[in-house]
Amino acid sequence: MSNRLAQSQSLYLRKHAENPIDWWPWCDAALEKAATEDKPIFLSVGYSSCHWCTVMEGEAFSDEAIAHYLNTHFVPIKVDREERPDLDSIYMQALQMLTGQGGWPLNIWLTPGDRIPFYGGTYFPIQARYGRPAFLDLLHALDRFYHEDKTKLSSIQDQIYTALKRSTLLPVSDTPLNAELLHSGINTSTGIIGTPRPGNPSFPMIPYSDLVLAGSRFPGRETATAIAQQRGNALALGGIYDHVAGGFHRYTVDATWTVPHFEKMLYDNGQIVEYLANLWSAGHREPAYRRAVVGTIAWLQREMTAPEGYFYAAQDADSFPDPTVVEPEEGVFYIWGYEELSQQLSAGELRALSGAFSITPEGNFEGMNVLQRDEGGDLAPEVEAALAKLFTIRYGASPQECPTFPPAIDNHSAKTYPWPGRIPAVTDPKMIAAWNGLMISGLARAAAVFDLPEALTLATGAMEFLLNQQGIEGRFHRLNYGGTVSVPAQSEDYAFVIKALLDLYQVEQEEQWLTAAIALQAEFDQYLWNDQGGGYFNGAVDASGDLLVRERSYVDNATPAPNGVAIANLVRLALVTQTTPYLERAEQGLLAFVGIMDQSPAACPSLFAALDWFLAATLVRSDADQLRALGQQFWPRAMYRQEEMTGEAIALVCQGLTCLPPVTTPEQFAKLLQQCHNP
Repeated sequence: MSNRLAQSQSLYLRKHAENPIDWWPWCDAALEKAATEDKPIFLSVGYSSCHWCTVMEGEAFSDEAIAHYLNTHFVPIKVDREERPDLDSIYMQALQMLTGQGGWPLNIWLTPGDRIPFYGGTYFPIQARYGRPAFLDLLHALDRFYHEDKTKLSSIQDQIYTALKRSTLLPVSDTPLNAELLHSGINTSTGIIGTPRPGNPSFPMIPYSDLVLAGSRFPGRETATAIAQQRGNALALGGIYDHVAGGFHRYTVDATWTVPHFEKMLYDNGQIVEYLANLWSAGHREPAYRRAVVGTIAWLQREMTAPEGYFYAAQDADSFPDPTVVEPEEGVFYIWGYEELSQQLSAGELRALSGAFSITPEGNFEGMNVLQRDEGGDLAPEVEAALAKLFTIRYGASPQECPTFPPAIDNHSAKTYPWPGRIPAVTDPKMIAAWNGLMISGLARAAAVFDLPEALTLATGAMEFLLNQQGIEGRFHRLNYGGTVSVPAQSEDYAFVIKALLDLYQVEQEEQWLTAAIALQAEFDQYLWNDQGGGYFNGAVDASGDLLVRERSYVDNATPAPNGVAIANLVRLALVTQTTPYLERAEQGLLAFVGIMDQSPAACPSLFAALDWFLAATLVRSDADQLRALGQQFWPRAMYRQEEMTGEAIALVCQGLTCLPPVTTPEQFAKLLQQCHNP
């Protein structure tokens, strides 16, 4: 019998609809029930493509005895972190305070009424193993603790709530916003990206890589240049990239970029496409970068673009090897057995493929092969032909015959649809404004650098959807489920979509994008700006009543910190509108976070990128041809505005609030831009 999550729009919540647990969504009724009945809240947070969330759903959350105890003694609440990143952020921070580590699934127990955490963890097995307690034993212990040890419970509550409140107070610093501070941040990120981490997973970490690449323009930063390219090589050549069909997986489980955790997230792909395009424009013309960008755009168009024009959120790591299997298995849509390759490819094709990729009879992942390139350069035609054959095996049609591919929207459709090739991983079809913004930015940059009109078409289609469909009564919203708009926009939605509008404006010079950016920024400022301390809260003032505290996110994770991107947007808006209030607000935001930048530079590369914009802010006014050429070059802190030039001038350049003399030769132009980019 289905529980109340069956009515949810969220794919992640619906995955738990057949659990015997009496799940509630996060809502007033559930919170009131916990307070009225004096039952602790069991809050479980995850997302649809989370592997260990799926494992726990099939184990502990499907167990009748566990469900009975949970339903009797707790109020179980499920939250999709992609719907409510503000909730997830608070309770993830609390989990890290309680245990010293975090991750998903995020399972945490809250006191009723005040919703303060007192115990938490991530994955809990049914039977004690991996150094983790059996879930039912833990529930018994926590129920006894809640009712019998109120003194210790109160002490934990006080400690956690005090720490959460304290975490919202930013450290005060008189450190100046200058080049010395900027270079300390670049040095820190260079060290993070460039330091080998044997035995650890490998994540794209694009906010850090972006700052290193931007910093490589300064004299004497040859190390940063090499490290930026090294990260591009790892992404474009490693097993994290799907060499057969395009798109990047979320991370690799090893330090060698070989075996991925196979889910594909829209937010990663948008950032990586932009990063590789920037690397190319900076002069690192590795053919694998262009191939990865083009392949990812093809994947996006084929599998991740809704008929309405927006982009889906993610694809699972797990899929079914055949319809008879009860539970999906990790990576089976993407991996290759040596015997299968030997049967499907000619001897010459297998030899060519094995010469370009790490393919062995033993494999590199549980006896199977994840494709990873040994070196860069163009792939030989026979290698591309072999990869096209593998595409056909996977999808049941050649790349040319498969411009679009229907998503499997849940496990049932994955197992029952007559797929012509392998059974694909489930796709989460929800539209998340912030993630669409990141992908639009990547597409806009790729379109400019590689002259890819199809990328620009995808980008503008998605942006038009956002602007036309995501507003309700004058307010921008975060989610869209097949036409149903929900959740007021949070800081990352505003920040990333405004950035995407400015990036589209850079490429197209269409006033509609700038006008929309200005309007959305005004809404962002009205509802999320902190008038007392500067910076942007995660949620709007009228949509944060259910939050324990109001945070201003500044830490970069898999996605950039909203405040870093938002402050950079303010500088960019100041440049193209030539108005000072945006610049004043950007300075106020940077001053709010300067203590963090000074004390914890490893946490906030996006804030250092915003500082870089503030110090090197450059506006170029020129004609369409000049701006098109600039768009293929790497000027990371310049904004462009199209104007017809008069006389001998080929461009007008302004740095910050100072306009410089007109330039009349390409050499003079390049020299001036170089000077402006080296504050």
